Amino acid sequence: MSAEGMRELVFIRHAPARHGGCLAGRRDVPADLPDVGTLAALRAELGALRVVASPALRCRQTAAALWPDQEPETDPRLWEQDFGDWEGLPFADLPDIGTLSASELAAHRPPRGESFAELCARATPAIAALAAGEGRVAIVAHAGIVRAALALATGSVPGALAFQVAPLSLTRLLALPGGGWSVAGVNRVCG
Repeated sequence: MSAEGMRELVFIRHAPARHGGCLAGRRDVPADLPDVGTLAALRAELGALRVVASPALRCRQTAAALWPDQEPETDPRLWEQDFGDWEGLPFADLPDIGTLSASELAAHRPPRGESFAELCARATPAIAALAAGEGRVAIVAHAGIVRAALALATGSVPGALAFQVAPLSLTRLLALPGGGWSVAGVNRVCG
């Protein structure tokens, strides 16, 4: 397959969040950045790219640590899922929704929040716009946004919930000429 006309999108989940044991979602908590050597190795591997980030502090901090000489663009459509009334709850106090099927889970909306399917609908135009340009793009965002990109690439919103997305992991997608996608790698943990 020729590389002509392909666009590589490299999704980087932010560094671990300092969430205090509580669901962070839309809460603007800082990142717990790793040592300089880990970041330097990742920066060297990725090279020069256009950098776009969620406006969340943890994403902007991760992007700034990886590319200290480059101000990332931000896009509010790349915020994490809005967990509504669950935001800030200790993980132990969250309701058990593990019995839901993948389709039910994708459609489930926390009180005053948004469902994963709604997150996908919000993020897909941003991801598609990044795929329509030229060159390589790094997107520093959240696990939900990485899964939304995988939903777009695989054509399955419920199926995307099966993917693990660790902090500081890389997920690489290739936007193919004509509108198709190729998943080049998922959840490769760095450092």
